[in-house]
Amino acid sequence: MTSQDFAAAKTISEIPVIDISSAMDGTDLAKVARKIHSAATGSGFFYIKNHGIDPALMAQAFQVTKDFFNSPQDIKETIAVNTDQRGWMKPGMSRLAGSKTHDLKEVFFWGAETALDDPDMGKPLVAVNQWPNGGFPRLQTEITPYYEAVCQLGRTLMSALALSLEQPEDFFKAAYAKPLARGQLVYYPPSSEADEAEERFGVAPHTDFGVLTLLLQDQSGGLQVRAKSGDWVEAPPIEGTIVCNIGDLLARWSNDRFASTLHRVINRTKNARYSIPVFFDPASQTMVDPADLGVAQSDCKHAPISVGKHIASRNAKAFAHLKGKGT
Repeated sequence: MTSQDFAAAKTISEIPVIDISSAMDGTDLAKVARKIHSAATGSGFFYIKNHGIDPALMAQAFQVTKDFFNSPQDIKETIAVNTDQRGWMKPGMSRLAGSKTHDLKEVFFWGAETALDDPDMGKPLVAVNQWPNGGFPRLQTEITPYYEAVCQLGRTLMSALALSLEQPEDFFKAAYAKPLARGQLVYYPPSSEADEAEERFGVAPHTDFGVLTLLLQDQSGGLQVRAKSGDWVEAPPIEGTIVCNIGDLLARWSNDRFASTLHRVINRTKNARYSIPVFFDPASQTMVDPADLGVAQSDCKHAPISVGKHIASRNAKAFAHLKGKGT
C-alpha cells in the first residue's frame, strides 16, 4: 500500500440509501428486499432511513459514549477488556491482519445480558458483560435501550435479507432467537501526519467477521469503503441514517453472491470521532452452510462453519488480549 493510496478517497458515494419504512410497517417487505439485494451484490454497503429508531435514543447513545470515553482513566481501567471480549480496550491493542501497526481506536465491548446459569454460557462469545456501574452507571442504563432497538431492527433486516436470497422471510428466525449481537462504543482520535506516514489508521482496512453490521456514526466522517474499481469511496454521515454492511459469514452463507467489502476509518478532522457498531449475528452454535440456501453440494464454495468459533478465531488474530485464544 502506498502513501498515495492511504490518502486517496473518492468524494462521491457509491453507497445507496434505502428507505425501509415499508419493511418496518409490514406493507412491502419484498420491495426493501430487492433494494437490499442490489446493494448486497454490489458494494456490500447501504444506508437505511426511516428505520424507526427514535432520534432521541440515538442522540442519548452518542452522548453517553462521549461521556464514557471522557471519564477518568481509573474508571475505565476497572473494566479492562477480558478474554471474553467484554469491557474497555485501551489504544494499541487492536492490529488487524495485514496491517503494519496497531489501530488508533479505543473501544468498549458489550453484548446481550447473559446470566451465569444461562445454558449457552461457555459457548464462543457468550459472556457476562462488564459495566462500570460503580463509577459510571449511566453507561448501561443509557446504551441498553439503543442496543435493544437495533436488535429489533436487525431482525427486520434479516427477514428482508432472507427474501433477497429467495428464502421464506422467517428463514433466519430460529438462528436469531438468541442472537449473538455484540456492540462496540468506539473513540477515534484525530490522525496525525506521523500516523499517516506509518499507515496507522483509526481502523485499518478489513472486512467484518460476522453476518450483518449496523453502524451509527457521528458527523465527523472518515469511513471509507473499497469499491469494486479499487478506489476508496467515502461513506459520509447522513443525518438520521444507519450504515449497514454485509459481513464475511453472510457472504459465505450466500455462496459469495453477497459482498463482504473492505473498509477503513481515517479521522482527518481536528475532533474526536465516535461510532457505535452492533454486529448482529446468529446464535453462537449456528452453522453457516450455503447448502441451507438451496445451493447444490457440488456448487458450494465453502464448507459449513460455526458462527461463534469462526468469529472467535478471527478476533484472536486481531486483538492483543486474545492472542492464542481462538477455538
